[in-house]
Formats: sequence, C-alpha cells, structure tokens
Amino acid sequence: MDAKDLRAKFVEIYGDGGDIREYFAPGRVNLIGEHTDYNGGHVFPCALTIGTYGVARKREDDKIHFFSANLEDCEVVEVSLSDLSYQKRYSWANYPLGVVWAFDGKGKKMTQGFDMAIRGNIPNGSGLSSSASLEVLTGTILRDLYGFADLSMTDLALIGQYSENNFNGCNCGIMDQFAVAMGKKDCAIFLDTSDLSYEYAKIALPDAKIVITNSKVKHSLVDGQYNKRREECAEALAQLQTVVDIQSLGELDNEGFEKYKDVITDEECKKRARHAVAENQRTIEAVAALKDNDVEKFGKLMNASHVSLRDDYKVSCEEIDILVDLAWSIDGVVGSRITGGGFGGCTVSIVKNDAVDAFMEKVGAGYKEKTGIDAEFYVVDIGDGARRTV
Repeated sequence: MDAKDLRAKFVEIYGDGGDIREYFAPGRVNLIGEHTDYNGGHVFPCALTIGTYGVARKREDDKIHFFSANLEDCEVVEVSLSDLSYQKRYSWANYPLGVVWAFDGKGKKMTQGFDMAIRGNIPNGSGLSSSASLEVLTGTILRDLYGFADLSMTDLALIGQYSENNFNGCNCGIMDQFAVAMGKKDCAIFLDTSDLSYEYAKIALPDAKIVITNSKVKHSLVDGQYNKRREECAEALAQLQTVVDIQSLGELDNEGFEKYKDVITDEECKKRARHAVAENQRTIEAVAALKDNDVEKFGKLMNASHVSLRDDYKVSCEEIDILVDLAWSIDGVVGSRITGGGFGGCTVSIVKNDAVDAFMEKVGAGYKEKTGIDAEFYVVDIGDGARRTV
C-alpha cells in the first residue's frame, strides 16, 4: 500500500470531500550514543526513508477518529475532545491520542476533531522508533490542520517525548522524537541532549552501506526495564552529586568517573553509570572520527558500544548478541552494534559494499541455525524529517 492507496482507504472509511491532507514521518536508527539521551549526553541518530504515512482532515464536531491500515480488521477508534484519557482498549491509538492530550495541556486547544488514517512500514518492536514516528506525525498533522504555526519542529519533538513519558508511561529521552522531527537527507544529527544544541554531520560512506538487521525479537519498553535503567542512572547520579558538582552523567568524562565512582554503593548502578559516561565519550570520538573520514575508527567505537550495552547496561539479549557476533566474524564489516532501547529489536552495521551480500547471507544462515528465526535485513537510506507531503 502506497500513499495513494492510503488516501483511497481514508476516503473509503471516512468519505470523500473536504480538505484531505497527506503527511509522512520517518523512523530512525541511532549509529552510536545509546541510553545517553536521558543522561545529558550526546547521540548520533539519522532519519530513515521508511516511516509512517498519515492522511487527515478536520471534522465539524468534537470527535477524533484513528484508523491503522497496518492492522487486519482494524476498527476505527473514536475519542471525544472532551475526554482525552488513556484507555487500554484504544491500544496503538494511545500514541497519537497522547499527542492530542499534550497539545491540549500546553494550551493548544482544538474545538473541532479530525479523522486520521495511518500506515507504517517500520517493523513493530524493531527499535526503529515506530512510536516516535507516529507521535511526531501526529504533531505535524495537528500543527498544520489547526494552524499552530508558532510550534517549531523541535517543539513537536518535545511534545512527542512529553506525551510518551506522561501519557503512555515510557520514560524515554528526546533522541527518537528529535531525529524523526529534525532528520536531514544523507546526514546524521550530532545532538547534545543537555541543551538540544545540534549539528548535521554528512554521512559519506562511498565504500560502505548502513545495514539494519531485525532480530524479529519484539520488545516493549513500557514493560519496565527501560524505566528501571533510568532509575538506576538517577540513583548513581544522586550519589555522585554528593562529591562532585554535576547535573547529569553526561558532564563526566571517563577519568572523572573513575575518580568518583566508588561513591556509588550499588554495583549495578555503578555499571549503568559507567556505560552512560563512556558511551557519551565514544559518541564524541566517533563523530570526530567521521569528520576525519576515519570510518574504521568509527566502526571500532560501534563495537565497543555494543560490549558496553551488553555487559554494563545489560540491555542486549541472546538473539542480538548472536547477530553481532556473526557480524564481527565477517570480513568487510566495519562495525556492528545493537541499536534502539534494547531487549530485542535490531542491530546496525556498517558493511563494505562488496561484502553486503555475503553479510546478509552468512548472518542470516548463522542466525537461523542458532535461533530458528529468519532475520530481516534493510540496506537503508538516510532521509528527511517529518513533513506534509500533499
């Protein structure tokens, strides 16, 4: 189903006529800088050309209608502007509804409802930010339909994060929504999450491709492990603050952490903090390496990132580790690591052009042999951020 088909489906469900508009918000992959965004560190994500398509139109009454073309036998979810409350029965529609709720709470009042239909080609649970894509898509739709022109794309990212934190209960950082909102073709975003300052870095890989491998192991960050990591980092920070004047773990470098680490009494919290500090430093080094056209160093830092996420942050899993180990064993793989929140999802690898086919063949066969699961591979292009298309 393409954008034209989604528009046809919209008309089939809601009827023709009126000002029907079309939108797109990408997914994202993070090249390095994982679990640093809520620790005041740096991240380095890029928007993808896969994402979430939306069609929408204002209504005359106060009803909101959500429909997903991804779900078989999907029924339209109806909500009233007078009751923007989370309801388990709304399922996936709680993500766009949360954005409406956040707009309302920030004084962006709507007296007329809207009809909305979506279709995404981001695999659910893959760690490529299908939820952030849907949130920023909804924000883009609301800003356009209701004329909230004073809201910037950064504002939409922050509203998306706020809604996921406070409406849907996942205490995520800003990275996903920011990358979806602010993506730029052929560039990654070097973002300092402590103050949202950023720069675009051209991803020039003339001899290599970015390959995402989907483990097909789905995760749900709302189930608690993601929030638990945040709590552990907060505990470590609070103890560090008794001996050093910092507002976030991202303010420490590796030397500073080694100097003060023993004040952290819980060993698991100490490991979480070690990752947050070291990963931030790796991200800064990696972007510098890319600017120097040192792709090999970038790859080594990706590998080190995975080891840290596996051993100190403990957000990997057996299937992901198998994928990464297989990738590391193949000539032509510059670097490979888990990407996203963890507990399943995808790996991201930089693979030399002449090794891409062998990479997919060998990793696919090895993974199938060890797990019985058929992995999926995406050789990705870097695209622009969320936007109205028609």
